[in-house]
Amino acid sequence: MSIFIDQSNKVVVQGATGKEGSYWTKHMQDMGTNVVFGVTPGKEGQQVEGIPIYHTIRRGMRDHEADTAMLFVPPAFTKDAIFEALDAGIRKIVTIADGIPLHELLQIRSAAMSCGAMVVGGNTSGVISPGKAMMGVLPYWIERVYKPGRIGVMTRSGSLTNEVTAEVVKAGFGVSTLMGVGGDAVPLTRFAEILPLYQADPETDAVVIIGELGGTMEEEVAQAMESGVFTKPLVAFIGGRTAPKGKRMGHAGAIVTGSKGTVEAKIDALTIAGGLVAKKPSLIGPMLHELMT
Repeated sequence: MSIFIDQSNKVVVQGATGKEGSYWTKHMQDMGTNVVFGVTPGKEGQQVEGIPIYHTIRRGMRDHEADTAMLFVPPAFTKDAIFEALDAGIRKIVTIADGIPLHELLQIRSAAMSCGAMVVGGNTSGVISPGKAMMGVLPYWIERVYKPGRIGVMTRSGSLTNEVTAEVVKAGFGVSTLMGVGGDAVPLTRFAEILPLYQADPETDAVVIIGELGGTMEEEVAQAMESGVFTKPLVAFIGGRTAPKGKRMGHAGAIVTGSKGTVEAKIDALTIAGGLVAKKPSLIGPMLHELMT
């Protein structure tokens, strides 16, 4: 089973008529995602890839049921689009927008938590359960990366996702669900909040996390392992080992505060908790075999 998205979810695409929205709506459908309608204010009555377009989610839900929202919306309008989805009762949302204002990220996260919703993003490639469904901009047709299997993947990095996940597949495994939490300073959903879903999933045997220097999400994973919230095998790759000290790197989330957020601190925490941390992506597969035999 999938931990976030499968064929049973009824997805509304916000921003479906735009160039990116229409292109990836087709790919989401081809992957198996059940897209029921789209939303673009002022475009009601149009169709995109056979799905009807409405001015608002509320208008679309007069004719259709929806429980999940995918946003192809510019960062300046992302907060309003997410609040619209939350107000309509949708509790699973993915946004790929890069550059959502920091104060709005805080407002979105607070609103989502207050109503028990999970918002994934921003600055992410999305979520995929290979062979079942996808939300986002993931090249699912690359079979050496997106092969169905029993390894969960959580990632902060778009560029490292394909490289590391390809090593999982190369080692003879496949992916149950891949969750891209994004690289913003305020991820709308954090690694440790996803771990219980993988723990409860009978079709996920182990988890690989693709982390980076900065922030404390990887340390939070270690805490979840030590407290018994997550007990399955875990392997990590942490990007930024060779980053010069004191330099801010590409992602807004790559911020080191004191002794927290350094690659060394993350490696120590995960290792003490019982995980394995690979020095390079090619070691991910052998480490999975080591933990699972």
